[in-house]
This record gives sequence, C-alpha cells and structure tokens, in this order.
Amino acid sequence: MASMRGRPRAVKDKRAYDASLRRAQARRSRDRIIEVARARFLQDGYGPTTISAIAEDAGVSVDTIYKSFGGKPGLVRALTARALEGAGPVPAEQRSEELQARERDPRKLISGWGVFVTEVAPLAAPILLLLRDAAGSHPELKALLEEVRDDRLRRMTDNARRFAAAGHLRPGLTVADAADVMWAYTSPELYELLVLYRAMPLRTFGRFVADALIAALL
Repeated sequence: MASMRGRPRAVKDKRAYDASLRRAQARRSRDRIIEVARARFLQDGYGPTTISAIAEDAGVSVDTIYKSFGGKPGLVRALTARALEGAGPVPAEQRSEELQARERDPRKLISGWGVFVTEVAPLAAPILLLLRDAAGSHPELKALLEEVRDDRLRRMTDNARRFAAAGHLRPGLTVADAADVMWAYTSPELYELLVLYRAMPLRTFGRFVADALIAALL
C-alpha cells in the first residue's frame, strides 16, 4: 500500500518537470527568434524581411512566430523591449531606479546614467531608428513608434520628478522642462548623429550625455 500511495507524487513531480522543461524550451525558442529577427531587420530592413526568412533562420515554423509575436510589428515590439533592458541580467530601468534610490549626489547619479547610455544605446538605438524609418511607409508601425516615444518620455518625467523632489533642479526649471532635456539627450537620434555619423567613441558619448545633462539640469 505504501508504494501505491507514492505513485501520485511521482506523477505530479514528472508533470511539473515536463512543464518546467517546456517553459525553458519556449524561452530559448523565443530568444532565438528575437536574435534572428534583429539580425534580419538590421541587415535587410523592415520591408524586405519576411516572417518565413526569420522562421527558417531560427529553425521554427512560421506559425510559431505568428502565435508568439503576431507578425512583424510584434517582433519589432519585442526587439524594442529586449533592447531597452540592456545587457545585464537585471533590466536597465530597474538598475537606474536602484541607483536613484541610493545615490544622493546628483552629479554622480547623472554620471551613472551616462554609463547606462553606453550600455543601452548600442542595443536600442538601431532598433528605434529602424522603427522610426519604417513607420513612414508602414502604417502598422506608427502607433508603436508613438507608444515607444511616449514611454521614454514617461520614464524621463519620472526621473525629473525625483530630481525636483530632491531639490536638484536648477531654479526656474520645471519638471516638464527637465523631462524634455533628458528625453532629448537620451534619444536614438543623438546617438545616430554623434556615434553612427560622427564616429564618436561610445565612452566619450556617455560622458558627453552626462556632462550635458549636468550642465542643463543642475
């Protein structure tokens, strides 16, 4: 009888293991699709890239991509979200908030943001610029472009509010003004101009952004 009572637990453990294995496989498949889609989009452009080509490169079916992402706009959305997380195991936005919570010196805080820029911009800017350029001829991307821009402005506004609450903003500078300054200096367009067009070294670009924000905000 004891062996009979032990069977349900073994079955339950096996099912839990199988479910965990399936989730891990799904994550690996999703990561592979995103990696391949990024390479395809940046190499061939949004319009010429096809779901079938991404599926073939990723070793999955076309149906898998449509079910997971809903087509090319969904892939661009996923690419954007992944890029904005940065390169570390903890999303960059969370690390930025943690830095703000512990750092009381506004100059050191902004210098930390400059370091984040050197990490996130090379990942995010190419995708955001692709989205900007493709939205002009692909109406399905216009709403996503506005969403991404609005979300970035939201994050900058949150940062500006914290700066204002801590008394760091220079006199006469409103939260909205500070948010606009942060939004402009962390834009993919500035990265495009200075790093992609003018070949500014990435570390120099990070210091430039930090110095400019310090001069404009404090």
